[in-house]
Amino acid sequence: MSDAIKHECGIALLRLKKPLEFYLDKYGTSFYGLNKLYLLMEKQHNRGQDGAGVANIKLDMSPGERYISRSRSIDSKPLQEIFTHINARFKEIEKADPSKLRDVEYLKKNAGFTGELFLGHLRYGTFGKNSIESCHPFLRQNNWMTRNLVVAGNFNLTNVDELFDVLLNIGQHPKEKSDTVTVLEKIGHFLDEENERLVKEYKAKGYNNKEITGKIVENIDIPTILKRASEDWDGGYAMAGLFGHGDAFVLRDPSGIRPAFWYEDEEICVVTSERPVIQTAFNLKKEDIKELTPGHALIIRKNGVVKETLINDPLERAACSFERIYFSRGNDHDIYNERKILGDLLVPQIITAIDNELDQSVFSFIPNTAEMSFYGMMKGLEDFMNQEKIQAIKSLSHPTDEEITKILSRRARFEKIAIKDAKLRTFITQDDSRDDMVAHVYDITYGTVERDKDNLVVIDDSIVRGTTLKQSILKILDRLDPKRIVVVSSAPQIRFPDCYGIDMARMSDFIAFEAAIELLRESGKAYIIDEVYRKCKEQEHVPKEQIRNHVKAIYEPFTDDDISAKIAELLKPVDIKAEVKIVYQTVDNLHKACPNNTGDWYFTGNYPTPGGNKVVNRAFMNYIDGNKNRAY
Repeated sequence: MSDAIKHECGIALLRLKKPLEFYLDKYGTSFYGLNKLYLLMEKQHNRGQDGAGVANIKLDMSPGERYISRSRSIDSKPLQEIFTHINARFKEIEKADPSKLRDVEYLKKNAGFTGELFLGHLRYGTFGKNSIESCHPFLRQNNWMTRNLVVAGNFNLTNVDELFDVLLNIGQHPKEKSDTVTVLEKIGHFLDEENERLVKEYKAKGYNNKEITGKIVENIDIPTILKRASEDWDGGYAMAGLFGHGDAFVLRDPSGIRPAFWYEDEEICVVTSERPVIQTAFNLKKEDIKELTPGHALIIRKNGVVKETLINDPLERAACSFERIYFSRGNDHDIYNERKILGDLLVPQIITAIDNELDQSVFSFIPNTAEMSFYGMMKGLEDFMNQEKIQAIKSLSHPTDEEITKILSRRARFEKIAIKDAKLRTFITQDDSRDDMVAHVYDITYGTVERDKDNLVVIDDSIVRGTTLKQSILKILDRLDPKRIVVVSSAPQIRFPDCYGIDMARMSDFIAFEAAIELLRESGKAYIIDEVYRKCKEQEHVPKEQIRNHVKAIYEPFTDDDISAKIAELLKPVDIKAEVKIVYQTVDNLHKACPNNTGDWYFTGNYPTPGGNKVVNRAFMNYIDGNKNRAY
């Protein structure tokens, strides 16, 4: 309803464990793997709007035959563009000889994306560039099959500068300073070293070069490669990789910040960023699917053996709570229930905000993603009113059927208040005119609110910047002439930047921060702003492990209610009549609703890695300095 939080990336890795003829015979298509990859990616399209990419590796190809395929797109419909491009070759083959589409040996030799190992990536760029070169999967090529590397991930690292210097110190010359290139080259470096170690070992045993390649495929030490490459990474990540000879892995960060789920049977092994995606694609139950353990890698060997292996010792679990509130698809069993609980737990605050005027209140939600928390809110309101009904009936000395019926007939009123007109395009470029157009993108349901008497309560997933809320939504709702508008956020106040894969990198992005700054100035405590800046500056160049989050001090003088009230004041347009209140979820209730995803640094500033403290302090200094660059 307010500003859309930028999404994070998604991954899909699929290994076919049987010969391709098996899938043709059982499922009637030579493209079983490719079709499943498309489904896995399409079901995660909520995670990436900037681009997409897929890669495929064919096993056991003869020298001179192409065995790695890759396609990437930043088209407005990247998945459609990629798979249309891939399918174009199959259409050519079909036109020449339809029978060739059932000849898997022919397809493997003559068409791309007909191998056994697939990797798909859905990209949301967390900052800046959106070019084809920024699209995953990334490819590191080499004439040695066992040195080829394909990497894609859902991640951000906070210490790219340090890692870049490491690459320079080992003699590399990276083509750019980005975490993706850094990760690719870091893994690639230790992949090269492992190859060199095995070459030396087997040459000493008398093997020739051709025999050595086979020995490397059998004995390459993937856990050691990953451990050496990732031991100094600071950030959240679910990193997927394919080796040219057919091994694959997915590595998860030690705090479990970014999600990864997997499934294996005798036919396939699959890994994705979201559990229900696997359930849908392969018709599975949720208990069939495993979560990749933090600090571990799922390693899929060329011979089909799958094993979850410890790479880096797990830290205190800090799985991202925003995954549950906002990013993940709501059809996951646990996420669906958690979002309903989030709505339910808000009821006491809502009752206070409407002065217990339940009979004069209408409840709704905007946007559709808030529907599940809305259901929870309505259930909580029903439970609250049932208690009121019990007390009301008990208070009757000689209850009549009419009196009891009147009490029992009380219901919380809910309506579909706003309907987005997907056909309306804001084609006018002038700012004033655009604002007026945006204000009419939603059609409102007139007659649902009693004018100047009813409260209008609408629930949203989160309120981050509040720009859209101020510029259009509140004005739209005010057209119904409610007495009071209460905007409810199922997420707590977002106070601190993310640095682990979501595009919330600047302090000025957060209306809660702006509210706290205003309160400091109004209360004569602006000196705290200067103190925080000085402390951040003092720690600017110390090792990240020694840095504390000094920005917490900006919020400490005020209660959550103080900041919510100031947010309502800042967001209320001057030209609307209704009173405006903002209600946020509490952090305690967030943890009650999402007990297994306790990563709450957006709300509390409690970052799970040292780099997080470095990032938040830099973001604050950037804010004071007027520097619009991101802090990592």
